[in-house]
Amino acid sequence: MSEEKVLGYLPDEKPRFIELILFALQQIVVMFPATVLVALITGFHVSTTIFASGLATLAFILVTGRKIPLYYGSSFSYIAAIASIMTADAFKDYPINDKISIAQFGIVMSGLVSILAGLLIKKFGNKLINRLLPATVTGSIAIIIGLSLAANALDNADSIPANLGNMSQSAATSFAWIIAIVTLLSTILYSVYLKGKLSQLPVLFGLLTGYLTALIIDLATGIDFVSFSTIEAKNIFSLPVFTFPKPTWAAVFAIMPIALATIPESTAHLFQLDIYVNELARRKGVDKKYDIENRLGSNLIGDGLGDIVAGMIGGPAGTNYGENISTMAITKTFSVSVLIAAAIITMVISCFTPLINAVYSIPTPVIGGLSIYLFGVIGAQGIAIMLDKKVDMFSARNLAVIAVILIIGLGGHFNYEGGMIPMFGVKLPAIATAAIVGILLNLVLSIGYKEETEQN
Repeated sequence: MSEEKVLGYLPDEKPRFIELILFALQQIVVMFPATVLVALITGFHVSTTIFASGLATLAFILVTGRKIPLYYGSSFSYIAAIASIMTADAFKDYPINDKISIAQFGIVMSGLVSILAGLLIKKFGNKLINRLLPATVTGSIAIIIGLSLAANALDNADSIPANLGNMSQSAATSFAWIIAIVTLLSTILYSVYLKGKLSQLPVLFGLLTGYLTALIIDLATGIDFVSFSTIEAKNIFSLPVFTFPKPTWAAVFAIMPIALATIPESTAHLFQLDIYVNELARRKGVDKKYDIENRLGSNLIGDGLGDIVAGMIGGPAGTNYGENISTMAITKTFSVSVLIAAAIITMVISCFTPLINAVYSIPTPVIGGLSIYLFGVIGAQGIAIMLDKKVDMFSARNLAVIAVILIIGLGGHFNYEGGMIPMFGVKLPAIATAAIVGILLNLVLSIGYKEETEQN
């Protein structure tokens, strides 16, 4: 009896052309909602934001030597900081492009913070990062990132369009849930039961199943779940609106420090990748060790360069995306070539109004159904980090660090408007605060810990 062939693509492997395009489309589908949502919330131009995510991804892959399969997208961590600039009284009379230009300068400067952190790690090695960001911190951060998005997933799942036809709001909401549930269950079933090459496309198939369900409901009820006229334009081809940074200290103070909070997130993503890539290599019988975990310095430099590239042309600040890692983990497709293709296709989409409308036509409940699965996988990967690093869950120190990060991050995110914790006369972003408090608490509790362990 022959063993079943292990399917999947390692970072240096390239799928055939048709597979490459299909895998790239999956990556675009999962990053698109969050990236666009950041643009809509902050007031940045949507087409520019999409273009910037593709260009920044290419820059990231180039500077990391095609060794790290990550996609760069707009980060939720920066929303409050960018919004503080966009809505500030000092700039209330400025045109929208001038406001974006001011915020851009802070975004570019935040990229320098990540690059500096990356250079320090390259110089002093991973001992520094292991001390500052052990699995108790990075795993917990991954958990709160995934779970903090839970409300967004459910909010998308029961979202209804403005045009309800002859249906009541209650009936329309029920149909939205049907679409979301069909999308969720079909994606799960595809990921569990599909075999062969098809097993690597569950997200795309789940989206298409949900989309078809929405079309049927649309035709049967008149509820406008599917719309192809989101963006109205006279020309089929239209370049994004590019703006350029305008130096302002206010943007530096508001946006630049947030980069410190994205470092644990980026570290967690890298550890997740290392686990899944090397496990796939083991199952495929590949002797090569994909030492992704020890490329954290390059990863942070790439992340910082992504911020600079995006910030220079008018895109929001970003980071590598957990949703894309979830998709790679589910489909076992970690090919860097796929992410290059996704970045190029994304940039093309941003310039063609019909293509943007085609992507926008994906019903929000379909996105919600996918998000329930993908955001949950992000949280689960945080647990995987702790398991892989063999975190001692009976250690009082470890439990203290994990507990504080989880409660500050999740409690602050869900209990306060905009996820901003009011404390000592200022408002602090919940996830960033959880990360910083967790890092500091771990350092304090580590004093004398090594000596005590050695004595025992």
